Amino acid sequence: MKFYKQLSSIVVGISLLSTPVFAQTPEEKGLAIAEERKARDLGWGDSISQAEMILRNAQGQETIRKMRLKSLEVENDGDKALTIFDQPLDVKGTAFLSFSHATTPDDQWMYLPALKRVKRIASRNKSGPFMGSEFAFEDLSSFEVEKYSYQYLRDELFNGEDTFVVESDPVDKYSGYTKQVNWIDKAHYRPLKIEFYDRKGSLLKTLTFSDYKLYLDKYWRADKMSMVNNQTGKSTDFITKELIFKTGLKDKDFNKATLKRAK
Repeated sequence: MKFYKQLSSIVVGISLLSTPVFAQTPEEKGLAIAEERKARDLGWGDSISQAEMILRNAQGQETIRKMRLKSLEVENDGDKALTIFDQPLDVKGTAFLSFSHATTPDDQWMYLPALKRVKRIASRNKSGPFMGSEFAFEDLSSFEVEKYSYQYLRDELFNGEDTFVVESDPVDKYSGYTKQVNWIDKAHYRPLKIEFYDRKGSLLKTLTFSDYKLYLDKYWRADKMSMVNNQTGKSTDFITKELIFKTGLKDKDFNKATLKRAK
């Protein structure tokens, strides 16, 4: 009898250890995945890149825009980014400055050389198209955990990769999206696909990431990001041609007052 009492207490102890008190809710697991994704992309400092956007209409006709991008990591906040357009001639000299924030609305400005003035992008307008592309202004913000609430949905195989599928709902009331569904690879916590749902809850756009490269033995970047508008048939490819980290950029290189003189 004593043996059975001991056995019973062991079984009860094991069952207590395996009870749901230690299990993550879908919200907790979704948040943990987002936090790990961010943690693996800290410390890169700054970067300069050459890129191009290929805009396609529903009939497949293409327009190519070439640009340079400068980025600066900001401790305990979102990143700063400066985009300068070089080609074609009708957009040459146009510059876009973005200060991403973790808990407050992003600050964004556009310099329009034809008007010779700097225009601030209002929070309620950030769902609008960036330079006629299928990327919205808010899509250009750096990924910050605090910008969303999360829910883990399922595990799924995507293009041969084991992924977490996580829903993220924007906190910003002016976001053009009600939710995003993210496919995050389990090996490196890189986004492989994101679905964007409009304010009516319908699928609006799909973004896929490909041709990932590893920089500084730690940081993964996709050479190609393809955004397809599921409602209009238009698409935009954002292709990175060259990317260099640790270039010595400072906070003074990202200044609204000097935006119109950006080189």
